Amino acid sequence: MSMRATVLMGTAIGLLACSPASQTSQPNAAPQTEVADTSPPSVDNRATTETVEVASPDGRIVFTLRADGGIPRYTIRFDGEEIVGQSRLGLRFAEGFGFDDDMSILDLAVTAAVDESWEQPWGERRVVRDHHQMLEVVLERGEPRMRVVMRVRAFNDGVAFRYEVPEQSGLPETLSVMDELTEFNVGRETESWWIPSRMYNRYEYLYRNTPVDDIQMVHTPVTLRKGSVHMAIHEAALVNYSGMSLEQEREGVLEASLAPRSDGRKAVVTTPFKTPWRTVQIGDEAVDLLNSDLILNLNEPNALGDVSYFEPGKYAGIWWDQHIRNGTWGQKQGDVEGLHAATTERTKAYLDFAAENDFVGVLVEGWNIGWDDDWFNNGDVFSFTETYDDFDIADVAAYAEQVGTRLIGHHETSGNITNYENQLEDALDLYEASGVRVIKSGYVADDGNLKFIDENGVPRYEYHDSQPQVDHHLHVVKRAHEHQIAMNPHEPVKDTGLRRTYPNWVTREGARGQEFNAWGVPPNGPDHVPNLIFTRMLSGPMDYTAGAFDLRPNEKAPVREDFPRNSPLSRIDHTLAKELALYVTLYSPIQMVVDSPEEYARRPDAFQFIKDVPTDWEESIALDGAVGEFAVIARQDRNSADWYLGAVTDAEARELSVDLSFLGAGLYEAQIYRDGPDADYEDNPYDLVIETRNVTSGDPMTLSLGRSGGAAIRFRAIPE
Repeated sequence: MSMRATVLMGTAIGLLACSPASQTSQPNAAPQTEVADTSPPSVDNRATTETVEVASPDGRIVFTLRADGGIPRYTIRFDGEEIVGQSRLGLRFAEGFGFDDDMSILDLAVTAAVDESWEQPWGERRVVRDHHQMLEVVLERGEPRMRVVMRVRAFNDGVAFRYEVPEQSGLPETLSVMDELTEFNVGRETESWWIPSRMYNRYEYLYRNTPVDDIQMVHTPVTLRKGSVHMAIHEAALVNYSGMSLEQEREGVLEASLAPRSDGRKAVVTTPFKTPWRTVQIGDEAVDLLNSDLILNLNEPNALGDVSYFEPGKYAGIWWDQHIRNGTWGQKQGDVEGLHAATTERTKAYLDFAAENDFVGVLVEGWNIGWDDDWFNNGDVFSFTETYDDFDIADVAAYAEQVGTRLIGHHETSGNITNYENQLEDALDLYEASGVRVIKSGYVADDGNLKFIDENGVPRYEYHDSQPQVDHHLHVVKRAHEHQIAMNPHEPVKDTGLRRTYPNWVTREGARGQEFNAWGVPPNGPDHVPNLIFTRMLSGPMDYTAGAFDLRPNEKAPVREDFPRNSPLSRIDHTLAKELALYVTLYSPIQMVVDSPEEYARRPDAFQFIKDVPTDWEESIALDGAVGEFAVIARQDRNSADWYLGAVTDAEARELSVDLSFLGAGLYEAQIYRDGPDADYEDNPYDLVIETRNVTSGDPMTLSLGRSGGAAIRFRAIPE
């Protein structure tokens, strides 16, 4: 279907048609100019009612924009059916005007049809195809006369649009965004999978599956099913703006809700400016959402240049022991002393373990001053350069270099952003000198309680996805790059694809991870991972911290009577095979090997898969799955012809037929780690079968998964 503009009433603005075949750009073509000169004309030639449309390259998705009665609205159709009904657009500012009514379409331009490819330095796939049609629409309001550009991109896997406010006479240099009116009218009966937004625990909630009508305020991505069509609403390229949640203002209509700043404004911008992209990914099946690169394609190319200092891989860590209460973060926790986990001696033992297994490093939490007693509230006193007296960072760094691995850094802010920023350069200097190439940072604080000290010394408190925190994360990422360090923030701003522009922003948390299983509050249920795959993982890599081999840590005796275990509910509601499968199904370019060296030594046969599985991929394909139920994903190693497959299920046992046509020509040795016949996450989680057989791309394969079970397979290419 070609792009077209149709005038229903008013001044004609023309009929445009462009053939995707004739206007397709070449790979690596120069980027198109995005914002044209839109200074107001001297005469009023505004139309009163207008309609413009843009279609995806395959014609299945059509985005329609109208300005009926002066209010801009849009719809989205998929295969002729309306999947997003009449939905309002607009912005409101504190400066006395908004792009919300008295609007008309002044002009439009079809900038190009794009079909090009680009390469990632690391990622789920090496080469990404960007295939879309673009439309630029200039909207003008009456009095005062102001203009805004609506830019739309239609892909075969969804639609994206954003507001662009160009420089123009009469427009203040600084604008205060008070409200964004963007709506997504998906219908009240549409099925949804979501977590609540703007609550104390940030993104760390279990997913709920309800009709849209039950939503109040939710984070994105939010995943939807309307009839047989699957959709996900999110945003891309979140820079210098507040994060978008979705709030149900009317039944079935989700409206953008920007995280407020402490001063009440939603965002403060300098003209000209662009908002983040508002995205709707669309597919026939749930796996179509996983196979989409739409979010990445909406971000700018690499702005950093060479990031080869970052090495994808697996890392061990002094972290899980602290969660299952084998040791403490500080030297003193309440009345307990003498159980500090982050010691020089223990770190060297982990470094030996990492080096022996070719891991990229060892994460150490609790090495720096500030962890004693109630560290959750220690944001004012954390030091990022001073060590405890039982941790010698120079000795540890030298030992890491000697054995052939690295220290992975850790910065916990406990929510005091100013304290962290004041020490950032010294902290990065220390880590660079210590050979650190990745830092895990933390922002443990209730949402809305991140502490910034203003120029007058007054504390200001912000949300985790507010504009000040969006700006803070990007500042840290840029400064880390100058020290050849990559960042892995926990309690972060959600991922919006910025890893394309800033590829040292390698992964993040931003969801309920493995540590909840250690605490048992309650543990993440059997459906949590199948939910994460089709919701949170649509935004980008997640540091879930996989690979627990002791699935019942609460059953161990306490290390000391005065330091008892967590709740009896502390458990991992997976089979052992499912823990292995996480390394394939939950993507991250760095993957934690969460358990202790002692636990892995007890199961060397199962540990072999963790040693073998890579974290950087040539290609990734979601083969089968249903939201919250099960998923089957295959990935090809970037550095060999080998493929890996992961399959996970919820509390229902399943028998899955797997199509192996993704394999290349020739013979493969399938090294299979699967649930045994009696595997069950409650009664027998350790029943694991390891077997090997030769297969080709045309062979059938059936996998039997136990309740909350899984399978992990390495397909080793056999040389001819």
